[in-house]
Amino acid sequence: MKTILIIINIIVALALVGAGALIHRIWKKSQQKADAQSQKLKQQMTSNIAHELRTPVTSIRGYLETIIACPDMPSEKKLVFIEKAYNQTLRLSELITDMALITKMEERSEKLKKEEIDLYDVANEVFDEFEERIAEKGNIVENRLSAGTVLIANRSLVYTIVRNLVENTLKYAGDGVTMHIECYSTIEKFCYITYYDTGSGVPEDHLEKIFERFYRIEEGRARDVGGSGLGLSIVKNAVKFHGGTVRVINRLEGGLQFFFSLRREND
Repeated sequence: MKTILIIINIIVALALVGAGALIHRIWKKSQQKADAQSQKLKQQMTSNIAHELRTPVTSIRGYLETIIACPDMPSEKKLVFIEKAYNQTLRLSELITDMALITKMEERSEKLKKEEIDLYDVANEVFDEFEERIAEKGNIVENRLSAGTVLIANRSLVYTIVRNLVENTLKYAGDGVTMHIECYSTIEKFCYITYYDTGSGVPEDHLEKIFERFYRIEEGRARDVGGSGLGLSIVKNAVKFHGGTVRVINRLEGGLQFFFSLRREND
């Protein structure tokens, strides 16, 4: 009997060792696959960043080289080139700021502090910031959030979510549109929010891609209106930081509608 027990124990031990080795091989293979995928994403991101940085830098260099090469250029024309170079520096600065924010959310999120904020006040601050541009385009603002819609959140990131959605409307939706935001439900620990405009919307085949980094529906048009190409990617990451999700649809009545959730309190 003892011999049988010893043999059984040896078999079990060998089985456990074999299973452990198999699990290790599977884990290692999956880890290698994940590492390869991560490396591929990093290479793609690096390539995208290099491309995005190259455009404004090349433009700035071209404008300045033209000024240097033409010392007798009339002051008025020289000023035009200087202003164009300055506008490209603003774009470059925005791109660097946005990339730094995404990196912080992904790699150093523990440094982003949360506090009690009123979502109604945050939205009003965003609309106040764009008041002049909203008036120029003849847009209508509908802040249907209730005063006292309180969250425990990072104020800067929540402000950025609303700001990027509003700015997206101002850049692409057209003139004379309505910009609407409301909290349509507060189930359990989450606040469910929708933001929409009554503008032109986007082609259906682009909807799933608009949260991707540097994705542009119309390359030339997007560059004309400025921006880093990271705005909606930042929205997605900021919503995720607050434990929520975000999606977008084309409204039947026209325009884009975003649905996103934000956790109302800490875990």
